[in-house]
Amino acid sequence: MPYIDPRPQQLQTVIAQAPKGVPVVMLNLLSFRDQANYADGTQCSGREAYARYGKAALGPLGKAGASVIWSGSARGTVIGPDEEQWDQVLLVRYPSVEAFLAMVTSAEYQAIVFHRSAALADSRLTLTLESST
Repeated sequence: MPYIDPRPQQLQTVIAQAPKGVPVVMLNLLSFRDQANYADGTQCSGREAYARYGKAALGPLGKAGASVIWSGSARGTVIGPDEEQWDQVLLVRYPSVEAFLAMVTSAEYQAIVFHRSAALADSRLTLTLESST
């Protein structure tokens, strides 16, 4: 079963359990569609649709005080199911879980997230905290 958009209950649980007021890094694992799935029939690859999303997301990310700290191509799974393959890995740092939530619920972000949904065949988004160990 592919996972593209957050399930509201899952998002609420993760946000409620995360410490408040401390930086978080969101780990994004992305698998692109061969052809994007736009409701209006726009034709492009999933990778191209995700690039549109990435460019449009810079505004909301900046307003949230967030930044992409690393992005790269995934080249194979060393530990994990063989059928779970990813095209890209992305790490995005937010000043807090509150900043992340404010961004993803903002009208500006909601107006562009359709590019992400059209682009992806599957994804994972994991909230992480830096540790001192």
